Order: sequence, then structure tokens, then C-alpha cells
Amino acid sequence: MQKLLIYWVCGASLLVTGCATVKDVSDAIPEALNRLPLIHRPDIQQGNVVSQETINKLKPGMSKSQVNYLLGTPMLVDVFHQDRWDYLYSMKVGNKEVTQERVALFFEDDRLIRIEGDYRPQPTPAIAETMAAEESIISVPDYTGDRKGLFSRALESVGIRSE
Repeated sequence: MQKLLIYWVCGASLLVTGCATVKDVSDAIPEALNRLPLIHRPDIQQGNVVSQETINKLKPGMSKSQVNYLLGTPMLVDVFHQDRWDYLYSMKVGNKEVTQERVALFFEDDRLIRIEGDYRPQPTPAIAETMAAEESIISVPDYTGDRKGLFSRALESVGIRSE
């Protein structure tokens, strides 16, 4: 009877410890399948497509309807902050990491006042050329060191020379 009890205890302990390894193996199988090159993974695109070109079209003072026409309906509109629109975009290509982009627009009195996030409005090339043409170079002479400070002049007036 004691031999039978020992066999049952050994078998139960092997079975219980085996469950933990079965769980590890079951977690490892999907990861191994994800690394196989022959399995097709579709591209997953979510949110509003926001590009630098559309952000460059935004101007301060635009109404909400004009912004809605350019960028579409925002992904998030907070119930408590109606003057903030959040545009989120995420893209997962095959086995690669997910890339996310975010743009937050702030309104005051139904007019656009501020843009925050991954994109900032960039000046158009014509504006950049005029800004570059307006720039001027000013040359500043180097410091020669022949001018003496207040303390050095005070010591020389007393008769003490500083070196």
C-alpha cells in the first residue's frame, strides 16, 4: 500500500510540474510561428491619416469646420474639453513594430489657436527662400584684450601694476 501511495505522489508531482512547462511551450509556439517568413501578415492601419502636407495647410484662426474638411473627423473628442481634437494614426506593417503618430489641435472660440504632437507646420519653400534672403551676416571684431577693466585701472592709478 505504501508503494502505491509513493507512486501516486511521484506521478502527481510530475504532472503538476509538467503543467508549468506545458504553459511555457504553449507561449513559445505562437512566437515561433510569428517568426516564420512564409506566413502572410496584413498591414493594419488605424486612425486618421495625417501627413506633413495636410498639417502645412492648417492656419491659425481656421474654424472647426475648415479643419474638419482638411483632416476629417478627429479620432478623439473629449467630452470635458470640446476645444481639443486629437488625431491618432497607427500603422503595423507585417511583423514590424507599430508606428504611431499623434496630433492635437486646440481651439478657442471655434478658431484654431495651437497645434501639438508629432507634426509641426513647416514653412513652404517660397517663404523659406524669402526668409533666407532677408538674413544678413554681421561681422563682429574680435576682442583684442587691450582694454583694461575698472579694477586694473584703479590699481594703476594707485601705482600698482597688474600683470
